Amino acid sequence: MTVRAGRQFLAIPGPTVIPDEVLSAMHRPAIDIYSGELLGITDSLMRDLPMLFGTKGRAYIYISNGHGAWEGALTNVLSRGDKILVLESGRFAAGWGDFAARLGVEVETLNAGWRRAVRADEVEARLKKDTKGEIKAILVTQVDTASGVGNDIEAIGKAIKAANHKALFMVDVVASLGCVPFEMDAWGVDVAVAGSQKGLMTPPGLGFAAANDRAREVHKNAGLRTPYWDWTSRDGEMHYNRYAGTAPMHLMFGLRQALNMLFEEKLDNVFARHKLLADAVRAAVGKWSEGQALTFNIEEADERSNTVTTVLMKDPKQLTAFREFCNTKCGVVIGAGIGDLTGKAFRIAHMGHVNAPMVLGTLGVAEVALNALDIPHGAGGTEAAIKSLGASVAA
Repeated sequence: MTVRAGRQFLAIPGPTVIPDEVLSAMHRPAIDIYSGELLGITDSLMRDLPMLFGTKGRAYIYISNGHGAWEGALTNVLSRGDKILVLESGRFAAGWGDFAARLGVEVETLNAGWRRAVRADEVEARLKKDTKGEIKAILVTQVDTASGVGNDIEAIGKAIKAANHKALFMVDVVASLGCVPFEMDAWGVDVAVAGSQKGLMTPPGLGFAAANDRAREVHKNAGLRTPYWDWTSRDGEMHYNRYAGTAPMHLMFGLRQALNMLFEEKLDNVFARHKLLADAVRAAVGKWSEGQALTFNIEEADERSNTVTTVLMKDPKQLTAFREFCNTKCGVVIGAGIGDLTGKAFRIAHMGHVNAPMVLGTLGVAEVALNALDIPHGAGGTEAAIKSLGASVAA
């Protein structure tokens, strides 16, 4: 017996649920890539993306996923033999650093572990020791979807400034842009990278980079520049060059609609919605953890992200059974643990096109699975989530 008929719920941290409006915007014939409507869409995206990043700098659109945006950012500001500092708090900053190493960059890692956020004071202390200015860039993620951590980018930016260090500050906002506040200029970020498939509610296939004037000045002498990723090649007025070839028009149609939806909702409201839904998930997991079979991966409550919650489960067999039950019996896809947490955790995403019934439905199914499989857990998780929203959402 199953109760999974109907639309499947996708509760993984990317790709996230695509709004019907975005799907509809993409469902149209191809158009001219050299003139007319598509040029206007490009101009509007190049105007609005910097606003989303919180910068007066420039934005670039790549036909790629977030990993492509990683490479694009690295090649535009670094040279072979440069040294960078990677602030690791999960899988993805380390992955970005691995890309740099394969490009011939020397990588040093400041490891916060997989259960804590990056500590700004440790960053400041390390940079103060770099009296010769050997470190050329600092890499970190705002949200790591493997560990579930939310790093304090503003505090890290202040630490870099306090150390009086000249390294470029580069931030991966793939799992946070359009979901939580990000103020690139105000927080001292020089380069930021993102992707289309999470908070921006568009299918995978678009990568983004935003760069301020300081990064673009460093770019002039970067030795790793390549034809496809190169910012200078994409800066010209010719539309064809903005994408290093044919524009990804249907993804552009979708992204345009997605940004319209974000701006219509207003970003402050978008951020508040994500915070409230994350609080509801955390309320449920907090109750479930009383059974001592599962617990939050991120130990400090104020370091847990507002886009994904990673939950450790002691018994790998129960973990596998739990995710299979949610999917095959109830039609909800819960995210698997990845990286160091493979076979040790599950992940509940609450990012992008998500609302109260989607989150409460996911939590309800999770609790059904915990009950059906006799996995020890504290009772009343879904009720705690309901109470959290009831107490926080104004009548």
